Amino acid sequence: MTASGEFPATTPIGSRVEAEGYVAMICFKHGPPLLHGVELEWTVHHADDPHRPLDAGQLSKALGAHAPATLVQDSPQLPLGRGSLVTVEPGGQVEISGAASASIPRLIDDTRADAAELTALLAAQHLRPGAHGLDAFRPPHRILTVPRYAAMHRALTQLGSHGPRMMCSTAGLQVCLDAGEADRTALRWRALHDLGPALVALFANSRHREGADTGWASARTEATFGTCAPFTEPPSLDGDPAEAWARTAMEAPVLCLRRGESWDAPPGLTFGAWADGALDGTGLAAATGEAPGERGFLADRPTYGDLEYHLSTLFPPVRPRGYLEVRYLDAQEGDGWIAPTLLLSTLMSDPAITDQALAAAAPAAGRWIPAAREGLDDKPTLQAARELVQLAATHLSRTGVDQDLITTVSDQLHCIVDDTQRRRAS
Repeated sequence: MTASGEFPATTPIGSRVEAEGYVAMICFKHGPPLLHGVELEWTVHHADDPHRPLDAGQLSKALGAHAPATLVQDSPQLPLGRGSLVTVEPGGQVEISGAASASIPRLIDDTRADAAELTALLAAQHLRPGAHGLDAFRPPHRILTVPRYAAMHRALTQLGSHGPRMMCSTAGLQVCLDAGEADRTALRWRALHDLGPALVALFANSRHREGADTGWASARTEATFGTCAPFTEPPSLDGDPAEAWARTAMEAPVLCLRRGESWDAPPGLTFGAWADGALDGTGLAAATGEAPGERGFLADRPTYGDLEYHLSTLFPPVRPRGYLEVRYLDAQEGDGWIAPTLLLSTLMSDPAITDQALAAAAPAAGRWIPAAREGLDDKPTLQAARELVQLAATHLSRTGVDQDLITTVSDQLHCIVDDTQRRRAS
């Protein structure tokens, strides 16, 4: 996301009202829903011992010229063969993200090729991608030392154990979809949230943490929701989504104050308060205990660049970034990401299908915690998942992928539901 020409990144923001209006304007771009995107993330492990801590030097060597500057300063960060950029999360999780595409078959082919290339790069250094949405073997350990992650780590550590775990031990699958025409955006926003509990349970695979059973089907969801509630939890779906998200962004704590060498923000500082002058002049001294300029800067009003950076530090289940970024799915092993990607794309492909999906998801809508903890053993969630799978399987051809892949994905989805039903009946 970049600042528009009307609002240069260096322009100071005069008030919370200005900041809130800007967020509402940029975060939901309206138009026909044409593009699809996917971002794949994995924890990284030593091939011979997944319990062994990851070494930043070995990961740097594996990624070579593809490494991001957060891992290797001055790295060219060359894209992979099909165009995906590689990024690295604080605990060494690797992520690939390519350009959005109007062709789902092309998106799948390109992403699959780049994922295979990344896997080969890791294998050359005796590393391998993890198979779960949460590191099942190691405690959280931050290997990136850049100011952003140092500040975030310190801030989130103060909120409890889930913060470092979310930063350093989780891995997710992100599916990105257009917000849609103005008269359908609110419904698409609601649909992606109402589908969430059933899909969390359907693809949950992160039950174990540091070698122990957590009792949660998706302990990744537990960690994420527990990091910075209410800003990592599902939002209220009442009213206009753009206005609601803008208010949330204003009330969320500032995790990074990009001034000087340390980016630590004063505890309790919200972006709305910062935009309204909480750090003007003597306000900085009151908030930090320092004299203005003591660290070589005066953190007065935020800029539009600061606001966009702040938005990148918010981690809700669905994040509006002009498009809608679905963030609630556990990372999947191998090509397992294809099934949830096609499922979501299919259910959001046509207004009539989305309306049916909303009805099918209704028994589990809002049941995020039971779905994440019990998975498909939660009866309303299983009912919703079964109906959503049946609906999607009927319409998978809308994605344009070949029949072999349709059959494979349909079988995978039905197998997950059927296995649960057989186990419950036994």
